[in-house]
Amino acid sequence: MASRGISILKGIDVEEVIARLNRVYCDEWLAYYQYFVEAKVVKGLMKDAAIAELTQHAADELRHATLISDRIIQLGGTPILHPRDWFTHANCAYEAPVDGSVMRVLEEALRGEQCAIGIYSEFAIFTRDKDIVTYDIVSQILADEVEHEEDLQALYDDIQDVLASLRQ
Repeated sequence: MASRGISILKGIDVEEVIARLNRVYCDEWLAYYQYFVEAKVVKGLMKDAAIAELTQHAADELRHATLISDRIIQLGGTPILHPRDWFTHANCAYEAPVDGSVMRVLEEALRGEQCAIGIYSEFAIFTRDKDIVTYDIVSQILADEVEHEEDLQALYDDIQDVLASLRQ
């Protein structure tokens, strides 16, 4: 642990930062897995577009988990070590894609992104002006999550439009 790197924290408990980081670390792993599995089982109209989007989002979530684990270690903590603990420490729920229809998968993915946006927004407020390094990481991830929500919503809306035009 680099003491100078921790000394830049102002008015914030390093253990609380590590605990929050571990919770979002669990979220990211569950999001990665959810996107990975969804990309494998999704079916229906425009599934190829959904697969491309879900696969890209999975890669982003894995990158987020890496950024977070690196920060946990920088602060002298240890990332959650066992996958079974992801479910008990995560902020956001994992939704197994039992119905692989493209619309249902996109709805589940949207709920996940909306949860992540809320969590990262709160985390950004918590670290602002107190832990600039974590704040920067959280802000970067928040921007990605907002983009993910927009991408998923746009695809969902496009499919809705196609379905509506087929009904006419």
